[in-house]
Amino acid sequence: MSSSKEKPTLGGTRLKTRKRNISAPLDPAAFSDAVVQVYLDNAGDLELVAKIIESSDLNFSRYGDTFFEVVFRGARTQPGTIKPDEGELHPYSIIDCEPKREVILPSVIYIQKILRRKPFLIKNLENVMRRFLQSLELFEEDERKKLAIFTALAFSQKLSGLPPETVFQPLLKDNLVGKGLVLTFITDFFKEYLVDNSLDDLILILKRGKMDDNLLEFFPSGKRTPEVFSEHFTKEGLLSLVEYYEKKIFELKLKEMKSALISQIAEEADVSEVIETVKQHVKDAKLPEVEVVRVLWDVMMDAVQWSGKNQQQNSNSALRQVKTWAELLNAFCTTGKLELELMYTVQVQCYEDAKLMKLFPEIIRSLYDQDVLAEDTILHWFRKGTNLKGRQSFVKALEPFVKWLEEAEEEE
Repeated sequence: MSSSKEKPTLGGTRLKTRKRNISAPLDPAAFSDAVVQVYLDNAGDLELVAKIIESSDLNFSRYGDTFFEVVFRGARTQPGTIKPDEGELHPYSIIDCEPKREVILPSVIYIQKILRRKPFLIKNLENVMRRFLQSLELFEEDERKKLAIFTALAFSQKLSGLPPETVFQPLLKDNLVGKGLVLTFITDFFKEYLVDNSLDDLILILKRGKMDDNLLEFFPSGKRTPEVFSEHFTKEGLLSLVEYYEKKIFELKLKEMKSALISQIAEEADVSEVIETVKQHVKDAKLPEVEVVRVLWDVMMDAVQWSGKNQQQNSNSALRQVKTWAELLNAFCTTGKLELELMYTVQVQCYEDAKLMKLFPEIIRSLYDQDVLAEDTILHWFRKGTNLKGRQSFVKALEPFVKWLEEAEEEE
């Protein structure tokens, strides 16, 4: 009978374990003290500070947030607050300087230099700015003004790709908006930014920050009206911003009316119903009569089913549309000036749209037959019209009809 032998085993072997990456413990306080000491040693001379910072072996990749806390506050801030922590403190911070652009600008240029050498720090700058802006209520009034000036100068100097949403979105906290702190901050920001930049530049920043359509969100909820907006920024001397906003609101209201008209005309709603809709929009938005006439004609013609190259079918479709909605045009072409505006609108459309080029005299004749255009209006356009788009050819095309009108006038 055979017996199995035990397998030999190795004795006294050491089992190797995979080495782990052991990180050094975080020490933001020591980092903060080191940076503060650089400020103190150079009496806040930012050019010297920047040179030393750039050539130092400080661990900025780990303590980027701490670095910007020292720049803004003069020291590392206590976790979860804006208050300086225990340790070294320097008096050359943005928060400690005077609230003047010429005093704060060197700090912006200093940060720009640092970011060019260490572009990865932009995320840390965003973090600190976001945290400070969300804590506006914890700052004093003049400190908030300094932050607004810094922010305006940062965008003015195109500070290494600082995204606008980093600034605008954190501000929209209900408690900050409700207390009026955000409106004060954003007003200071607008005023400072527009010193060196155009309104178009400001609008571009607002668009990138997704705020150009939501400017009223900077106001407390009970004051979010166009009237309050205009009154506030007019008082602050920002008339160009007021004009931009009023134009934007006007375009929005006009667009709303146009959308409602498109739906009703497509559904072939009763003319009286469409007239009431337009009147309500005009009343609510205080739309100029001239703009209303232009929109009415554009919407009417946009609803026509054009047939491509068949001129006769296009003519029939256009004239049918004029006849169908003549009552609508009549309701708003109530003066010679508005009738003339309608003629100019027809003229421009026929000039810019090749398929309508030859339809101008027929459309004008149809508008006359439907009592939308008066004889005097047509004759005035023919003799003294000021819009030059296609005028020469349109005048020639309309000559036979005008001659007929003049002969009828003489007979009368």
